[in-house]
Amino acid sequence: MNLREKTKKITIGNITLGGSNNVLIQSMCDIKTSNTNQVIKQINECAKLGASMMRVSILDENDANAIKIIKANTTIPIIGDIHFSTKLAKLAIKNGIDKIRINPINTPKNELLDLINFAKDYNVAIRIGLNEGSTTHQGKNINSINKLIQLTKDTISFFEKNNFFNLVVSIKSSDALKTIKIYKKLAKEIDYPLHIGVTESGFDDIGIIRSTIGLSNLLISGIGNTIRVSLTKNPKLEILTAKRMLHDLKLYPNYPTIISCPTCGRCKVKNLDKLASDIAIFLEENNLNIKIAIMGCIVNGIGEGKNADIGIAGANGKFIKFKNKKVLKITDEKNIISDLKKEILNLS
Repeated sequence: MNLREKTKKITIGNITLGGSNNVLIQSMCDIKTSNTNQVIKQINECAKLGASMMRVSILDENDANAIKIIKANTTIPIIGDIHFSTKLAKLAIKNGIDKIRINPINTPKNELLDLINFAKDYNVAIRIGLNEGSTTHQGKNINSINKLIQLTKDTISFFEKNNFFNLVVSIKSSDALKTIKIYKKLAKEIDYPLHIGVTESGFDDIGIIRSTIGLSNLLISGIGNTIRVSLTKNPKLEILTAKRMLHDLKLYPNYPTIISCPTCGRCKVKNLDKLASDIAIFLEENNLNIKIAIMGCIVNGIGEGKNADIGIAGANGKFIKFKNKKVLKITDEKNIISDLKKEILNLS
């Protein structure tokens, strides 16, 4: 049994987090929450891609009141990210939020107690979410790993003394290696579900690489019950990146495996990258759990893709199509995408 399976189970809306090896994916809307039509559209798009829950910012009363409309038009749990104002947190809870994230550093104890009692009445989960970037507490800097963990443990004790146990915990850093150290120590000291991520990791490939360094190490170690790949301005890419990472770690089985040729001077296929991308998108959109090989060289194509369910290897305007290590037929390059998609659908 790994550390994920040893955590407590908590309820967030219609899902259970913790106590199993299932790792749930989440992201955060990059649109002001009161813009309900756009937020609803983004949440539903992310849910279709594989998000188990979505977080939204609660900056003012308009955002908090928008939760009621958002909840009526979405199906996955919604998390409210709230700082400084427990008044807004309670308003979001009244309007149907499934979980709230608070930072213990910017929430006074008397207000936190009031919020705990309010959340209990509505059966709403709370994430104690501490970021290294928010590390000034009572005038003291607490950005050492031990101090961050101790403050988190003290906050958990406060919740437990007030009979609140529906908790998720996170301590994030923008440093991938520090994130690994924090969570490995934290996982030994508490048994609440952990939300893991490298905060402010960056945009596009920068953020993907930094997040993968931090998250994959923890996930292989059995740490992390829910993840967010934090990328600048791209929630849908966050979901796709998380799925691809979890799949390669054998933690997201119902997902396609794509092998594609790195290309070299021997490659005689035009736009092999576009061909591989088109097929990858087709597989992801149709949620097809198969292994496919896209090769630009007949010399090594079948050998390199021999473990794939189906594959192609091309040169000079022609493609050999193979399945289960056997050559099926030769197809013209102009017809290969449509032909391959038909073969994939037949296979599934």
